[in-house]
Amino acid sequence: MRNLAFERAGLVVFERGWLSSNNVLFSARGDGGATLVDSGYWTHAPQTVALVRRELGGRPLFRLINTHLHSDHCGGNHALQSTFGCAIDVPAGEAAKVRRWDEEALTYRATGQHCPRFQATGILEVGTDVICGDLAWQVIGTPGHDSESIVLYQPDLELLISADALWQDGFGVVFPELVGEQGFDDVRQTLERLGQLRVRWVVPGHGAPFNDFEAALGRSNRRLDRLVADPTRHASHAAKVLIKFHMLEVQTEALPVLDQWLATTPYLRLIHGTYFAKDVAFGAWCAGLLQSLCVTGALRIVGAEVHNL
Repeated sequence: MRNLAFERAGLVVFERGWLSSNNVLFSARGDGGATLVDSGYWTHAPQTVALVRRELGGRPLFRLINTHLHSDHCGGNHALQSTFGCAIDVPAGEAAKVRRWDEEALTYRATGQHCPRFQATGILEVGTDVICGDLAWQVIGTPGHDSESIVLYQPDLELLISADALWQDGFGVVFPELVGEQGFDDVRQTLERLGQLRVRWVVPGHGAPFNDFEAALGRSNRRLDRLVADPTRHASHAAKVLIKFHMLEVQTEALPVLDQWLATTPYLRLIHGTYFAKDVAFGAWCAGLLQSLCVTGALRIVGAEVHNL
């Protein structure tokens, strides 16, 4: 189905699987270079490069923009920069971390994930505009899922590239809450900020583009209410998301190897220590998470092997 708003904006959406974020490619007019928003996870980088190359048909990729620096949104940066020589713009608050490549501050070690090192050549300042295609897009700060996250909004076409601040049925894990910060408050303020915009179409960080913006805001606010009422629910969900993400990457892993990964992933230790340690030992808690993921059909344990489904 044609989307005239997308055509007028000069954008194409590459809807990816859950290991990678969606990518949004703005094809520049004439001989100018194109802009890509977010680059997916590192294991999908060859596919990302191929998708961009095929769509551009020999034209250059001028710039890559990251809405935030979680590994599923910037893991392809290195491959794209090596292939196309493109500039990379990151949220202003992340620039120093990238410059010194602080994997602790960037959370890659904490999540047990990986992102090949890349060079940031520019920054995205909240409250400014960035040109994508032929149009100016507003850079809006949307802390909550990540404290430095931004979204892009085109007011004339009423288009929103929402990253993980708003999905059709919720939003991304509120990682600041896992380290003792008031992330839920930031999510509430972000949803209120987005609710002030006129939006016809949303391109989320994960899932298909959608046009029921007001309904999505309502679902997200109700989800937030449930999480605020029971923070352990969010903590358990976050732990299972981390495990599922790891299994999406490795697909099959011996149970002792997975147990070692669980034991050495700082966020899992932190979640357990903050929310569950008084009630259950770490090993038993992890076993319960794996069993829950098997019950919901996300994983399968066969003998001493764990399989992603």
